[in-house]
Amino acid sequence: MIEPRLVSLLGLGFGDCGKGVFTDALCRRWPVHTVIRFNGGAQAGHNVVLPDGRHHTFAQFSAGTFVPGVKTLLAAPVVVHPTALLIEDAHLRAVGVGDALTRLHIDQRCRVNTPFHQAAGRLRELRRGTLPHGSCGVGVGETVRHALQHPDHVLRYGDLARPALAMQKLETIRRDLLQDFAEADEAGVAQAERKTLVNPAIAERWLSALPDLLGEVPPASPAEIAERLHQAGTVLFEGAQGVLLDEWKGFHPHTTWSSINADSVQAVAADYGLTRRIEHLGILRAYLTRHGHGPMPTFDAALSHLPEPHNTSDGWQGQFRRGHPDAVLLRYALAAAGPLDGLLVSHLDVFDHLEALRWCDAYRTDQAEYPELITELPSGAPQDLAHQARLTSLLAGARPEYSTRMISSAQDFLGRVKEVASLSPWFCSYGPTFSTVREG
Repeated sequence: MIEPRLVSLLGLGFGDCGKGVFTDALCRRWPVHTVIRFNGGAQAGHNVVLPDGRHHTFAQFSAGTFVPGVKTLLAAPVVVHPTALLIEDAHLRAVGVGDALTRLHIDQRCRVNTPFHQAAGRLRELRRGTLPHGSCGVGVGETVRHALQHPDHVLRYGDLARPALAMQKLETIRRDLLQDFAEADEAGVAQAERKTLVNPAIAERWLSALPDLLGEVPPASPAEIAERLHQAGTVLFEGAQGVLLDEWKGFHPHTTWSSINADSVQAVAADYGLTRRIEHLGILRAYLTRHGHGPMPTFDAALSHLPEPHNTSDGWQGQFRRGHPDAVLLRYALAAAGPLDGLLVSHLDVFDHLEALRWCDAYRTDQAEYPELITELPSGAPQDLAHQARLTSLLAGARPEYSTRMISSAQDFLGRVKEVASLSPWFCSYGPTFSTVREG
């Protein structure tokens, strides 16, 4: 049996680190036959811009889809949003990719994100009022939460091929979620979301939109997928979000409901019988960004002029923030991600737009349980959300301690990163397209 080369791409920030440009670029440089999405769901947003100006924000299709012949696999941990897949396929067709669905495989075990999950997730976030978690409003987290609470009620992609069973599960899901919002006290946007939960007819309409998708992308068994993966070439594992949003290592409660680390990649590879050693690459930007709520010690409003044509402050997540490079968070992310073989560094063209960035070496804090000067965040026990919440509180009050030496060039930034990570960049990007990607 052929063992393909296995490489994973793991974000080392809060997301928006450049997974799109590097996935696209590596699919053009290496003989990649499949890109595996191994975590998250339709809340991902990996931007790919081509030199001719075409652009797509990849949510469920892999960011290698612009490259002819490259297939996407949505592995079992991924939460599939079927109708959003159809919308994304239509956009890809509009920018010249007419065969994305024929190059897509979906594991029959994938949990399915329904209109009822989306409505309930939005209602839950709205009820948090001034203390939001930072939901994308897609319903991925709600789908996972519901599956954990009601494992026998989970709708999986394979169930969609049996309409009667799918309808039964949809009604069960609707009733489960409606119990959490039994009181009709919502107003405005919340009231509109609750109308979805009280309307059983939505299930039939939603299912009626899926036959074409199921015809193009029938549910695949693990054995069928494993056979397709074992061929000469390279398999990329494209992570969603970043490790600083990891469900167990992120800063609770401002996290995602999935794991972004080397171990989670290993588990998916083993599930499909892929035994070759995986090369893990960590991805980071030349400056820090965060989309949505949660602490960000080096946030600086003065950096708001930096161009972000595909990242706005609209939608459910809220404000898109920019901050200076943070060695404390980088050390934490490297430990949380697991053993890495190298780095991918994006947005090194930032120095075309400003003279210099600051470098955060440490934090100062007034919290008695921590030293006044912190260079590394304390680690906790596995799956200890109380510890992660304490880190969130620490970060919320942390004052960055900046180096007196500013960062004025890409080479200067890369030198600082190498000192912290003890890793070398494999590739770096100096712009939005694959043509700006150079070897480290």
